[in-house]
Amino acid sequence: METPAYDDQPNPARQALDALTVNADDQAALETLAHSDVLVPVPDDAVDGEGADPATVALPILEQPSGDPVVPVFTSEGEMAELLPFVSRYRLIPLGALASQWPEEDLSLAIDGSSAHALTLTSQGVRTLLAR
Repeated sequence: METPAYDDQPNPARQALDALTVNADDQAALETLAHSDVLVPVPDDAVDGEGADPATVALPILEQPSGDPVVPVFTSEGEMAELLPFVSRYRLIPLGALASQWPEEDLSLAIDGSSAHALTLTSQGVRTLLAR
């Protein structure tokens, strides 16, 4: 089976993640990341409900090996295909908007989870670092 070809050139979000792997306190990178769009996977079995609020996003929740819940988001289709090859649909959401509506419960956010520049934030980290 042939692997799909994705345009995986570093975009501003990915460049910000790369900068954060070097310096986790890089405010310019955090600002760039907060204003970047990310891909939020939509499971193929999800039904598009008529009358559903388009401003509401159903968060896909995976379980980490530790048992903790995490929401995976991605900076590109290629990054998403690496970790979730079975997901073919997504919504493009500004990360800062997603963070500003982040649930109160203990739910982490993983950005590009299987890559060398992956970033995982706690629920508090999502709200304080990205809701700008």
